[in-house]
Amino acid sequence: MSYPEKRTVVSVVSGVLLMLAYCIYAYAKLGFTNLTDLKPWATTMLVFIGIGIVGMIIIQLVFHILLSIGIAVKRKINDESLDDKEIEHSIEREMVEDEMDKLIELKANKIGYSFVGFGFVAGLITLALGLPAAIMLNILFFASMLGSIVEGLIQLRYYKRGV
Repeated sequence: MSYPEKRTVVSVVSGVLLMLAYCIYAYAKLGFTNLTDLKPWATTMLVFIGIGIVGMIIIQLVFHILLSIGIAVKRKINDESLDDKEIEHSIEREMVEDEMDKLIELKANKIGYSFVGFGFVAGLITLALGLPAAIMLNILFFASMLGSIVEGLIQLRYYKRGV
């Protein structure tokens, strides 16, 4: 598996875990009874957005550190005469992204943003139908998270089958 594929898998798994954590926390704490008061819903979503940003940064840092260590150990086991400079060059070569990676990312972004757009329209429809605004907020939040997860899954598909 290439570096971009591994990075994408880590992002997708992190996104799914964050989505599950939000569902468990928000619906256990707020439930479906408190749909008229938007403040607790908005606060919970903002907290989870912050957790998602900080968590993703930490997870990506740990991923890169572990990947670099793994590459260095593998190279050192295969050839014990390697010096640190050669190991650094092999780590850099492993983490290179080319034009194909950028094309895959662009195509997947387009699909991910489509989910956000559909979520926005679905949220507007719920408001037009007279449903509580908390439902619209949750639809927008889930559409954003789901768009990110689908974007990662599409990237993995493109890496396996080609663009």
